[in-house]
Amino acid sequence: MDFFILLCLVPLLYLFTTIWKGAFAGGDKSCYILDYECHKPSDDRMISTDISGDIITRNKNLGLNEYKFLLKAIVNSGIGEQTYGPRKVLEGREECPTLNDSLEEMDDFFHDSIEKLLKRSGVSPQEIDILVVNVSMLAVSPSLTSRIIKHYKMREDIRSFNLTGMGCSASLISVDILRNLFKANKNQYALVVTSESLTPNWYTGNDRSMILANCLFRSGGCAMLLTNKAAMRKKAMFRLNCLVRTHHGGRDEAYGCCMQRDDAEGRLGFYLGKDLPKAATRAFVDNLRVLAPKILPVTELLRFMWIRILKRLNFGAAKKAAAGGAGGAAAIDFRTGVDHFCIHTGGKAVIDGIGTNLGLSEYDLEPARMTLHRFGNTSASSLWYVLSYMEAKKRLKKGDRVLMISFGAGFKCNSCLLEVMRDLEGNNVWKEFIDNYPVKKIVNPYLEKFGWINSEVESTFKMPGSFSGK
Repeated sequence: MDFFILLCLVPLLYLFTTIWKGAFAGGDKSCYILDYECHKPSDDRMISTDISGDIITRNKNLGLNEYKFLLKAIVNSGIGEQTYGPRKVLEGREECPTLNDSLEEMDDFFHDSIEKLLKRSGVSPQEIDILVVNVSMLAVSPSLTSRIIKHYKMREDIRSFNLTGMGCSASLISVDILRNLFKANKNQYALVVTSESLTPNWYTGNDRSMILANCLFRSGGCAMLLTNKAAMRKKAMFRLNCLVRTHHGGRDEAYGCCMQRDDAEGRLGFYLGKDLPKAATRAFVDNLRVLAPKILPVTELLRFMWIRILKRLNFGAAKKAAAGGAGGAAAIDFRTGVDHFCIHTGGKAVIDGIGTNLGLSEYDLEPARMTLHRFGNTSASSLWYVLSYMEAKKRLKKGDRVLMISFGAGFKCNSCLLEVMRDLEGNNVWKEFIDNYPVKKIVNPYLEKFGWINSEVESTFKMPGSFSGK
């Protein structure tokens, strides 16, 4: 009996110590998100099924087996017909991108989103104290931060940070940088600019592990205005309550599962390996292990520990009763501390996997699914399109808690908990078409237009003049 009591007291002591540190350590409570603006490229940059067919036809390195692979990938991707791509691809120049093409892609986003954000918030560029830009696969000199500072004539004493190579989880890394700077500097305005450069990274080879990226990644971006000014609290949209970063770069399989590299023919692209799901799962589990005690109520943590103790002691009947009749492993319920789940739109499999692991409903997953369908995977900015969907649907009410979950090359899993500071109206990038969502049934037009290719055989296959018009 004494052993059993001791066994219960040890985890309880650890739990209360963790709660005490979280409650009184402070830190995150003075980081506010005042506003954010997601980029909607012009309609002439939409990638429809017909345009997809034209792009595939131009790639003379592809054969029948690659076509069948691409068809299966795009049909299962969850991406619709209204996503956006880089202009140089739509103009048929993907084989020879120039530096100016890459910079023009960034300028289109910068000039649209930053200007709208600052104008709406009433903050001038000269009031910005800190600037953080993250674009993973474009490194230029002068940096993109310098390009923004020059365009908006920002102050000479502005502190700027230009992040590259951080992958799809980079926007939360940028927020973490600001969170730490805010601790040492009072009354600051900060601008975070997050996007990805597809122009120089559109793959034109036939390596399946690299051509898959063309099916998933799309153009987009987001600009965010943050502050630690207490006087701005009532105007803020969100407050950062917690942020956890997990990095598995020390593990070979995690480091190499997704990366920018050349294929066997020397063509540059982004590699997605078979170890990616395993690496993502391990990083996700380790991240949640640190996150859970910071955001979940004591009652849920105690329930979870109680079930775990019963399981270790092999009290089968008691364990089954405590778990509500479930015979499997004890699962912690994140919905007891989270109202909304903002999930990175890395693909249908990513969304499904997180939903299964956290026991989420279709209502919980709807924002991520619809964002993937409408905008695709916009890399580090995708979280903010998902958040915009929730806002446009008027789901976000004062006091609600939003959990953001992102993954990135390295391999990284980053998460944060936002608290909604006021009821949000939803006048954002979704406003023109939000009434059309959620779509009742996601019918994939790619299968309808390109399905004929599945009946072809390599010995008799001949590329038609129009890939989509056979």
